[in-house]
Amino acid sequence: MSRFFATFFHVGLLPWAPGTWGSAAAIPAAWIIHLAGGFPALLAAAVLVSLGGWWATAEATRGKDDHDPGEIVIDEVAGVFIALLPVSLGAGHAGVGFWQLYPGIIAAFVLFRVFDIRKPGPIGWADRRNDALGVMLDDIIAGIFAAIGVGVLAWLSHGVFGF
Repeated sequence: MSRFFATFFHVGLLPWAPGTWGSAAAIPAAWIIHLAGGFPALLAAAVLVSLGGWWATAEATRGKDDHDPGEIVIDEVAGVFIALLPVSLGAGHAGVGFWQLYPGIIAAFVLFRVFDIRKPGPIGWADRRNDALGVMLDDIIAGIFAAIGVGVLAWLSHGVFGF
């Protein structure tokens, strides 16, 4: 069960770039959660996936040398859920559908992947913990950075340039 959750229903077992697959799979999951309950539901899901992912990662890596195997992508799911929070909040505030804010969805995905791959500052620190908490924490922090970036881009687009 922990491996099933840690690989996000086996998405992490897809060949080539499992982190990107996991990040991409998180987007329709976030949309469904947003449809079910809006921003509060997505926020709750981000918290639950983060905590459940910590447990699942610890269980899936117990007794193994590799603390962060590629097939574990639940950390990417948590990070993308966090990165999409401004989109969910904006869609609810504006009374529009989640997908109508597709530039924000694209920005959340791209920014998250950049932060997750490059691992600047505290993201790299968390990754170097070499434990299940570090596996989750680096993506949580990357998701927070991406969410801030999405918010700044939305402010520039709507507030400064008037798009």
